[in-house]
Amino acid sequence: MNTEPSGPVRIGPNDILRLLLELFAFFSIGLWGFLAWPPPVFNWVFGIGAPLFAIVLWGLFRSPRAVFSLDPFGKALVEIVIMGSGALAWLVMGQWLVALVFGLVAVVSGVISGRKEFA
Repeated sequence: MNTEPSGPVRIGPNDILRLLLELFAFFSIGLWGFLAWPPPVFNWVFGIGAPLFAIVLWGLFRSPRAVFSLDPFGKALVEIVIMGSGALAWLVMGQWLVALVFGLVAVVSGVISGRKEFA
């Protein structure tokens, strides 16, 4: 059974924004890992391990070519956890404005994308 789309893949502005949000979330989680833990061991473990874990989680469950197929609610849960972790990382680092703006943009983009999935 072929599950590939039959027509050309269209990439819209929200798709590009979502890619940038994903990358920013991974960066945020990594930055938090390096800054929130005492050097020399824990900051390297969390600075590399936390975003790597988020990337693997995204690749397994949320990416367009995910290994495991989830329903839209499962995909939304994975996205909320990763994007929320990125916003929470900024909040913990004392940058509440960055956390607020990132969180709001991620929510709006996620709602637009979720509406497309349900249509």
